[in-house]
Amino acid sequence: MSFTNYAVPYAINKDYTKKVAYFSMEFAVHQPLKIYSGGLGFLSGSHMRSAYELNQNLIGIGILWKYGYYDQARNSDQTLQVQWNEKIYNFLEDTGIKFQIDIHDHPVWVKAMYLNPKTFNSAPLFFLTTDLPENDYVSQTITHRLYDGNVATKVAQFILLGVGGAKLIDALNFNPDLYHFNEAHGISAAFYLYRKFNSFEEVKKRVVFTTHTPEEAGNEKHDIHLCQKMGYFCNIHIDDVRKMTGMEDDQFNHSLAALRFAHLANGVSQLHGEVSRHMWGKYKDICEIKAITNAQNWKYWADKELYKAKEESNDEAFDARKKELKRNSIEIIADQSGKILDPDVLTIVWARRFAGYKRAELISRDHSRFQALLSNKKYPVQIVWAGKPYPLDNPAISDFNHLVNLSKQYNNVAVCVGYELTLSRNLKQVADIWLNNPRVPREASGTSGMTAAMNGAVNFSTNDGWICEFMKHGINGFVVPPVDYEKMSTQEQDEYDLNQLYEILEKEILPAYYDDKAKWRQIVKNGMDDVRYQFDSNRMADEYYKILYK
Repeated sequence: MSFTNYAVPYAINKDYTKKVAYFSMEFAVHQPLKIYSGGLGFLSGSHMRSAYELNQNLIGIGILWKYGYYDQARNSDQTLQVQWNEKIYNFLEDTGIKFQIDIHDHPVWVKAMYLNPKTFNSAPLFFLTTDLPENDYVSQTITHRLYDGNVATKVAQFILLGVGGAKLIDALNFNPDLYHFNEAHGISAAFYLYRKFNSFEEVKKRVVFTTHTPEEAGNEKHDIHLCQKMGYFCNIHIDDVRKMTGMEDDQFNHSLAALRFAHLANGVSQLHGEVSRHMWGKYKDICEIKAITNAQNWKYWADKELYKAKEESNDEAFDARKKELKRNSIEIIADQSGKILDPDVLTIVWARRFAGYKRAELISRDHSRFQALLSNKKYPVQIVWAGKPYPLDNPAISDFNHLVNLSKQYNNVAVCVGYELTLSRNLKQVADIWLNNPRVPREASGTSGMTAAMNGAVNFSTNDGWICEFMKHGINGFVVPPVDYEKMSTQEQDEYDLNQLYEILEKEILPAYYDDKAKWRQIVKNGMDDVRYQFDSNRMADEYYKILYK
């Protein structure tokens, strides 16, 4: 096909005619395309699927990571091993588009690859690569590893996504009405657009921004002089950069720049919208921050047979289907861990990116209660953990390895590696309880529990992110009763949440699961109903057009 005057290759729905280019560092569209790390990618992947389902006039711009995020393997003692394996994709099409961008006063060749919408039922996606023979080795490494640990390489990745993405859009002659930045990684495009239009107002009317980080320290900052040397500002004088972005010190805050370049922004849950408005409110000249709650693509994630049995009120078929899902996933867990779990036993799963605030090992901290839970003959329990720590996050890797070693002491505890889209689906299908216990209010949204509910798992969570909009305790899931966490130390918060987890598990969840099957089944069904539309990404993709793109 021709890419010289590119148009989305399907009939556009009249409600979604505005042309949008959506920039994201990662997309989790389908298992074979391993260019994502975690929640940001899962979110953008579902967004692209819904844009396709709704026939929206939107394209995605990302990066083709040669080695992906990393491959999670095991050392000889079962602990985590990081592997960097080259990825090969025969389903991506070479657009024939090649161009140069300047990084560190050095021309770098960029090639664009294309994911046809029909391949995985997504919006059209373009992926940039510098892994080309025309480039020197250092330039080639820009697109080797997602979120490279080297600071200069990471800044180069941001330049590639932003400046390279904007330049690609010009080469496509796509002429979007809006440039949507999913996180601030690509906001260098705003400087390219400023050079193109020579007007801050012209840039501002074209830029919208989604922020995902609920605390200021978590937003990316880099030395402004390093950014200038690297070419981030497209040769705009640093004094003009400071004037445009309001940066007064030597730390260039990418999110703050995005909030000043954008005419409208959004947080990713109603709570996160409030947190963001409060957090950024002290800065002048930032745009309005609305809220659009994250969601996941129901068509891709949900078990349709389970929904069919629910809609037909066929409880026997419903129970049988959930047990079948559990059995299938138990095979995968057994293959990895050597532990054959029991499909009749309450299965608790904690699976997502490993990060300190998510507290993967929280439930194991009270050793005596943990021991009692796992040896309970009346109400037996089995627990599965999975998730990828950032490969340079040593505390998170230590947490993962601690759980691996802990699992060796129990027949009913397993830890899996390779937490990507397929394993994620398998673990949601095996789960009776989807455990989520981040420190409030650190989770901007979280989305794993949405897809867990779509597969017949019951959410059990602290009251953060999307859970605040979803949870009805004891009706569609279980939630730790919120308190005034701001008045607590971290240790006090952890102790309170841990105690509440056990109280609810021992007094509410276990008796319901084993002693009142009808009640448990209804809780499962209520959760499935409550995520079906409100937390389907079709609702979210529609809201982006109605709220952010209006």
